[in-house]
Amino acid sequence: MSVFTSRPAMRWLVPTASAAVLVGGGVAVGALAASADPVLPPRSAEQLLVDLQTAEVDGMSGTVVHRAELGLPAALNLAGQIGAGNGLGSLIDGTQTLRVWYAGPDQARLAMVRTLGETDVIRNGRDVWIWSSQEQQATHFELPAEGDADAADERAGTDPAPELPVTPQAAADEVLKAIDPSTEVSVGRSAELAGRTAYELVLTPRDEDSLVEEIRIAIDSVEYVPLRLAVYPVGADRAAIETAFTQVSFDTPDEEQFVFNPPPGTEVIEAGEDDVAAPGDGSRGPDQLPGDAETDGMLEELTQGWADSEDAVRTVGSGWGTVLVVTPPAEAAAAAEEHAGDSAEGAQVMQMLGDLPAVDGPWGSGRLFSSALFTALIADDGRLFAGAVTPERLYEVANETR
Repeated sequence: MSVFTSRPAMRWLVPTASAAVLVGGGVAVGALAASADPVLPPRSAEQLLVDLQTAEVDGMSGTVVHRAELGLPAALNLAGQIGAGNGLGSLIDGTQTLRVWYAGPDQARLAMVRTLGETDVIRNGRDVWIWSSQEQQATHFELPAEGDADAADERAGTDPAPELPVTPQAAADEVLKAIDPSTEVSVGRSAELAGRTAYELVLTPRDEDSLVEEIRIAIDSVEYVPLRLAVYPVGADRAAIETAFTQVSFDTPDEEQFVFNPPPGTEVIEAGEDDVAAPGDGSRGPDQLPGDAETDGMLEELTQGWADSEDAVRTVGSGWGTVLVVTPPAEAAAAAEEHAGDSAEGAQVMQMLGDLPAVDGPWGSGRLFSSALFTALIADDGRLFAGAVTPERLYEVANETR
C-alpha cells in the first residue's frame, strides 16, 4: 500500500531512481558549467535581481542534488556526528538527493532520499507529517492558524524558525538578503540546466575578510526561479556548496501528492506544538529521557543566566565580514565545564575540541575550527566567535570585545 494515494507503483520507485541520480550527482550538478551556452535575450544584473524577487509559480516539482565539500577537519567528523540517523549530516558535508513538490504555500512536500529509505516532510493545509520509512515512524502535528501563530510569536518575542535552505530557491533567498554595497553583482554565462535554459547571476563579496569568492545563481529564463546555486571559496575552482535541480517541472502537482496515509505497521505520534522532533534523529521528549530529574537539573544549570544576558549572543560587523559572538554567562560556563564529562557525548565533544589547533594572541588563547567557508574560534574563557571570515577577522573581533 502506498503512503500517498496517487501513483502507488511510482511511489516506491523514487528511492531507486534517486539513488541513481545520487551516484551520478557530481556529474549532474556540474552540468551547468559543461553545457554549451544558449543564446538568450540580454538581461542586466538589476533586471535579474528584480526577476528573482518577483517570480511567482503556481506549482513545481523536481529532483534536487545537494553537495557540500567544506573541508571539515577529520577530528570533528561532523557529517557523522550530526544527523547520522536522518541524513542531515550529508547536507553539511556530503551529497544528498531530494525530491520536492510545491503547489502553493500551504501544500509542499520534501523527500530526503537515502540508501535504506527516505524521510518525508509533507504539509497539506495546517496538517504536517514527518515520516521516516527506515524507522517506520510518522509524526503528525497541526500548525496554528495564521493569526494564532503571529500572536504566539509576538507573545514569545521570537521570529518564526528559519527553514533549512535545501533547494536552490531557499538558498538564493538567503543569499539575496546579504546583498548590500559590499557585494558586486554581475551577469555570468547563460547555460542549460535540467533541460531548461538559464541566466547566471554572480555575486562577488568586496570584503577581503570573506572566505566566499563568489556565489553563482542559475535563473530559469522563463519562470525566473533559481535552478542552481553554487558557493565558491576564495582561491577554489570548484564549488564548496552546490544545490541544483537535475530534473524540474513547472506543472502543479496533483492534490494526491500531499495526502499522507501511514502504511500498516507505522508508529504514529500525535505531537503537540512544543515536542515535535524529526523521526530517526535520536531525540526524545523530556518525559522519555532516563533520569529526568537529574537531566532537568543539569539543563537548568547549563541555561542559567542566558535569559537575563542581553549581550550573550550578538553580531559584530556587517555584510560579509559579520561575526557571531557568543559570551555565555559565568554560571552557565561553569556548569558546562562541570558537566562536560558527564556523558559519552560530552566527553567525545571535549575530545574533538582538544584535537583542534591551539591558537593564542592579545585576545587570549583557545582552539580554532576552520573549513572552506566557515571559521570558529573557541576561546578558553568560554567565548565563541564564528563567521564566513578569515581567522584574522575572528582574532580582531575577539581582541575588540575582551
